[in-house]
Amino acid sequence: MEPGSRKPPQDAVTVRHLRLGIGSVGLALPVVLVVGHVVATRRLTLLDSLSGYYHSEMRDVFVGAMCAVGVFLISYRYRRPEDVLGTCAGVLAIVVALFPTTTGAPAASVDGVDRTAGLVHQVAAAGLFALLAVFCLVLFVRPDRAGVPPRRAAQVFYRACGGLILLAVALALASTQLPADVRHTLKPVLWCETLAVFAFGAAWVAKSDALLRAAEPPPVLDPTPHSPTPA
Repeated sequence: MEPGSRKPPQDAVTVRHLRLGIGSVGLALPVVLVVGHVVATRRLTLLDSLSGYYHSEMRDVFVGAMCAVGVFLISYRYRRPEDVLGTCAGVLAIVVALFPTTTGAPAASVDGVDRTAGLVHQVAAAGLFALLAVFCLVLFVRPDRAGVPPRRAAQVFYRACGGLILLAVALALASTQLPADVRHTLKPVLWCETLAVFAFGAAWVAKSDALLRAAEPPPVLDPTPHSPTPA
């Protein structure tokens, strides 16, 4: 084997792929939902929230993406805190997918069961974003399993992503106090959810590369002594 050609351990590669998968779905989801809806309806319109796309032609994409994120998070294994919080976040992501919001649903078709499902959806979504913020603010800035802390710039980036998630959630909650016509025009929940999803996706993609770099073994030095070259 040539010096420096050793590969990182398989478990590091697996965790890296899981982080990359979670982050990639997060970065792609808002774009795919919005663009897909525009293409399907042939009208440049935005819905009031990302969850509202459940009640559009993009239902299967929304449900499939959230279930994929949930499976990735449940399968994620690194250290015990990450394992536990990842499993909890994965379950919440699947709950978000299976219990639709009432936002965007035809008002005449919404009954008591739908409102209960919508409440479950809101609680699960808030819990999911809170756990994803914890990953960015607490877990991603900790030293890795070898005891090496992330670079200063990386820590600032992860904390910024976590702060943006919490800020987006707070603004989305505050926007519910706006008049209905203002909410329908400005669509603050859609923009806040998009910001939060982009922030968590970017953090997970960045962390996937950081993990792989940390797991790369040092170059193998040639132990064979070299004879001095004759003059």
